Amino acid sequence: MMKKNYGAEQIIGLLRQSDVLLSEGKSITEICRQLGISDATYYKWRKVYGGLKVDQARRLKELERKNAPLKRAVANLIIAALLKLGIPYLICF
Repeated sequence: MMKKNYGAEQIIGLLRQSDVLLSEGKSITEICRQLGISDATYYKWRKVYGGLKVDQARRLKELERKNAPLKRAVANLIIAALLKLGIPYLICF
C-alpha cells in the first residue's frame, strides 16, 4: 500500500465509515482493503481516535505538537545532569 498522510477529520470519517461496514457484517480485513489502509493502521487509529469527535482530535494533535519540544528539552536536561554527575548514558534510536 502506498503511504498517505491522513488528517484527523479524514481518519474520523474513515472510522465512522468502518463502523457502518462492521454493522453490515464485513470483516476488519475486508473493510481495510476497501478503505485502502492496513489492518495495523486501522487498529492504531481506533486506539487513538476511537471515540473522539473532530474538534477533540484536532485538539489532541495540537497538544501532541506542543508537547514534543518539551519532551526533547526534558531529555536534554536529564542528559546534561547525568553528564555533570559523570554517569554515562546510552543513546537509543
